[in-house]
Amino acid sequence: MSEPIKSSTSAAIPPLSGVPVHVAVIMDGNGRWARSRGLPRFAGHRRGVEAVRDLVAACGEKGIRYLTLFAFSSENWRRPETEVHLLLDLFGMALDKEVKKLHANNIRFRVIGDIVAFGDKLVERIRQGEALTRDNTALTLTIAANYGGRWDIAQACRELARRAASGLVDPASITPDSLEPFLSMAKVPEPDLFIRTGGEQRVSNFLLWQLAYTELYFTPVLWPDFDRAQFEIALASYAGRQRRFGHTGEQIEAASSGSTGKRA
Repeated sequence: MSEPIKSSTSAAIPPLSGVPVHVAVIMDGNGRWARSRGLPRFAGHRRGVEAVRDLVAACGEKGIRYLTLFAFSSENWRRPETEVHLLLDLFGMALDKEVKKLHANNIRFRVIGDIVAFGDKLVERIRQGEALTRDNTALTLTIAANYGGRWDIAQACRELARRAASGLVDPASITPDSLEPFLSMAKVPEPDLFIRTGGEQRVSNFLLWQLAYTELYFTPVLWPDFDRAQFEIALASYAGRQRRFGHTGEQIEAASSGSTGKRA
């Protein structure tokens, strides 16, 4: 009998399966898509919202339980002021238009990031959407907005340090597992599959803690053109991989023998 595989991440090793439980996406290429068509950059962002709608539907059909999208990074404030304002306006319009549809389809909506910077009105609309969909169970759609992986780790460290200073936590007992409950994605399985569109091959400060053992998939396809056929290609790439989590292939195969989720 093989020994059980022990986790080397902050969460338990997920069951091996050809379909990811959690997909995380950097939606890159809206501006280039628009520019290639002689359109303003904002037209690409609007078309990108339609691609989000299609991906959410596809995830629901596939039985994917979690979808996390990088909508606005903490570095995006460096973009031209006009574009930033247009992006925030688009975010607000999407909230007004899409949240009720998400609720009707039993989809939970949540936002992670330092959203206070967006102003009281937008924050209130975000909180209303989260409250409306809180108990939905078909899919959890998480939007990362004014989010950065380093910010996420730092804010978790601040909370852990505060508890240590107050005597609630023994500093000598701190492990990686001690930090996990204070991260933005606490209680959510780490992503199985990370997708980045647009041709760039980097994670750009997205979910740095959580992507430690995630399978990475990069495509040159610009986000507005990332349709269901492209998603199927990404899923096929994922299904053909063997996730080892620091172990040998033989260990993984022994641990998963008899499972329909075994992949070679």
